[in-house]
Amino acid sequence: MNMKVLLYSGSWNLVKESGVGQALLHQQAMLSSKGIATTREWESDATIIHVNTVFPDTVWAVRKAKRKGMLVVRYAHSTMEDFKHSFLFSNALAPLFRRWIRFLYQQGDVVVTPSSYAKRLLESYGVTKPIFVLSNGVDTTRFFPSKEKRTAFRRSFGLSETELVVISVGLFIERKGILDFLALAKRMPSVTFLWFGHTPSSLMTKRVKQAIQEKSDNVRFPGYIDQDSLSQAYCGADLFVFPSHEETEGIVVLEALSSGVPVIIRDIPVYEDWLIDKQNVYKAGNLEDLQRLISQFAEGLLPDLTEAGLAVAKERSIPAIADRMLEVYRQSGTTMDLGGKDAKHAGKL
Repeated sequence: MNMKVLLYSGSWNLVKESGVGQALLHQQAMLSSKGIATTREWESDATIIHVNTVFPDTVWAVRKAKRKGMLVVRYAHSTMEDFKHSFLFSNALAPLFRRWIRFLYQQGDVVVTPSSYAKRLLESYGVTKPIFVLSNGVDTTRFFPSKEKRTAFRRSFGLSETELVVISVGLFIERKGILDFLALAKRMPSVTFLWFGHTPSSLMTKRVKQAIQEKSDNVRFPGYIDQDSLSQAYCGADLFVFPSHEETEGIVVLEALSSGVPVIIRDIPVYEDWLIDKQNVYKAGNLEDLQRLISQFAEGLLPDLTEAGLAVAKERSIPAIADRMLEVYRQSGTTMDLGGKDAKHAGKL
């Protein structure tokens, strides 16, 4: 295919270690798997632009793209709901953030969001542009079950084979459930808890800072690690526990499922139509449920759901989602011979 897609990467340094940054890399991999060229440079013959962030520079980027006749695909990774309970002053700013992202998403020719739940939220905000549900996908060639990775992880972190290890991944923000994670560790001193990720102290709330300072000795914060190291961490863990209160999808959940590690998540609306309690994951309603499920796992009382979890990840693999991305282009009026200058945005849905 001669088509080329511009993956707009303004403010890349602000998002490269986040789920949004990972989503952009996944889009690049999806398009490459279909033989479609991508670029991050404006001086190209790209006819489609993907915009993933919600910073002010994207307003300029979208306007420039429209002047060039490009199809604007506006990715909606953020909602007001997942903005709340994140950084300092986020709750107070949430209503303004909702109006801001509605304005940004309305700029797109089409909007792509990773879950049916997120689509419902966007519609409730008054977003009227066509909204497609398209998973962010998971790299199943990087995240897969591996005894060798498990051994390497345990060795590098000084963990014995008999040690029960629970991991989670995310920013140090209340929305991600870090307070419950730390509370679990205090309640379960015989279990080792590791949280991968990083957030500058200046952005943390007072409650998160205090909880981290008062953490129990069985909690470790290794910080941000690269994707290959993270794949080892999933394989090396006994459980992936993700107590997040709000998500638009949860790429790390897909990575854990793809790695064959048992998964416990909080029972929140975003998962309701694709992650099923006691079928491919275990769901917890509160802190007590989380503790009970971890204890039952430790006692060998929970049936193994990892094969079903692997099937979920396979359905959302990068090649599978790439096929659906091309369908978004088709339904958006883009000429699908995708041949250079003829591959123009021909209209809207």
